[in-house]
Formats: sequence, structure tokens, C-alpha cells
Amino acid sequence: MKIDVATLKKIAHLARLEFDEESAEKMTSDMTQILDWVEKLNEVDTSNVSPITTMSSEENVLREDVVGTHLNHEKGLMNAPHRDSDYFRVPKVLE
Repeated sequence: MKIDVATLKKIAHLARLEFDEESAEKMTSDMTQILDWVEKLNEVDTSNVSPITTMSSEENVLREDVVGTHLNHEKGLMNAPHRDSDYFRVPKVLE
């Protein structure tokens, strides 16, 4: 599969990337090579290979969920730099 400039621009927009002309040419070449390599993987016979969900045989060791003591509002807000009644006061981040 060949990546053209229009496809690269669409991918770059979705990924929020910007390329200059020289970088765009290199990126289209690199992406085309990657897709060609992936196509070669389709030629490999995997009919006798069982699917796996992980590359490792390790398992997570998780602790039991146990209800413990919790902070009340006053203790939770004790070291807050700014507070408003029972809430943390934070700067506005969205407009």
C-alpha cells in the first residue's frame, strides 16, 4: 500500500502533528515501508499457531479489596491551599 500526501495529511491531522515538506516526504516513505512490511506478515502461514493474549506467563498479584478508614471532609481539606466550604478550590481550566 502506498501512502500519498493526502493520506499523510489526514493522519497528521488526527494525530495533531505537523510536517514540513522534507519531513512529509520522509514520513510518507517510512509509512509506506512499514505497511509493506506488515503485508509481508500476511504471507506467513499461521494456521498451526494458537493465538495468545500475552507474551509473558507472569500473572498480576492483586490484593484483596478491604474497606479501611477514610478521611472525613475536614481532614481531607486540612492541607488544601484553597478551599470553599467542603470543596477544593482549583483554577478554571476549561472555558
